[in-house]
Amino acid sequence: MSDTAINLRDKLSRFAEHWSPRVVAEMNDYQFKLAKLQGEFVWHSHADTDEVFIVLEGEMTLEFRDKCVPMTAGEMYVVPKGVEHRPVAREECSVMLVEPRGVVNTGEAGGGYTAPNDVWV
Repeated sequence: MSDTAINLRDKLSRFAEHWSPRVVAEMNDYQFKLAKLQGEFVWHSHADTDEVFIVLEGEMTLEFRDKCVPMTAGEMYVVPKGVEHRPVAREECSVMLVEPRGVVNTGEAGGGYTAPNDVWV
């Protein structure tokens, strides 16, 4: 057990890449990941797990095939497992993701936005 708190601003300052989540903590089998978003991500889903988005800085929209959910700093949204979605951020946006260890950021879609898993910052 650590004797210091995790400083999210400090952790965010240690990387610049967009769409490349970094793990900052684990709880049981869940990881807390920080990511910087800008532009449009790929349409994807996660067949076996829900995914939590918590906006820390900036604004983003979670696009679904039938609706859009705009989000600003201090808001969160739980994407149910199996639901196709796409995060979009016009300007850089910082988020925390909460999901089980081993979840691939692009789900089954794959492609150039697929980030390495379990990269800690």
